Amino acid sequence: MSELVASLSLKEFFKSLLDEVIGRQRVVIAEVTEFYLVNLLSEFALSDRLFTRDEDGRKEHEPLALLYHQALQQERNERIRTLRRLGDVSLYTAGFFSGSLQSGVVGPDYYIQMGGTAYGQVAELSPAAQVYRELHDKFRALVEVLEEIAARGMVKAGPSGALKVYESWSRTGSDKLERVLMDAGMVPPTKGLPN
Repeated sequence: MSELVASLSLKEFFKSLLDEVIGRQRVVIAEVTEFYLVNLLSEFALSDRLFTRDEDGRKEHEPLALLYHQALQQERNERIRTLRRLGDVSLYTAGFFSGSLQSGVVGPDYYIQMGGTAYGQVAELSPAAQVYRELHDKFRALVEVLEEIAARGMVKAGPSGALKVYESWSRTGSDKLERVLMDAGMVPPTKGLPN
């Protein structure tokens, strides 16, 4: 029973946070898409759903290209599931781990391209096309929403999280990260001033 309460509370938390951030960023999404995102955030927060396990039981991140190749080999229903997983993992990863992706072999744009494409293909194959079409059409904007949600969580987590947000803001110059830092009372220096 406590798991159910925790799950409902987590969903309520993400719904409230999502409403706040999409309102601030002026991203308009359908209620069913918001419901999908709240469930996605809750599932990845509560479980190891973001990862798979290798033969030795260790967690690993599925390569997006491998997921895409696998989807191309599958029948319709399995293809939909695999492409949806590809879109979900891409959206969550690009939103919550954008800073880490900046220095990786593939950057956030790769995840945005792969995830948006996957959701677009699901929209063509699925009876729930409206949700996936919107996820496809607004993928980059939704990544930015998740990036702000992640940054707000990191700042609230303590000084080391706030420092990571500040470092990411310094590298990217993101207005959204600057706003997160300003809202936390950590007024960053004015852009353009010499160091």
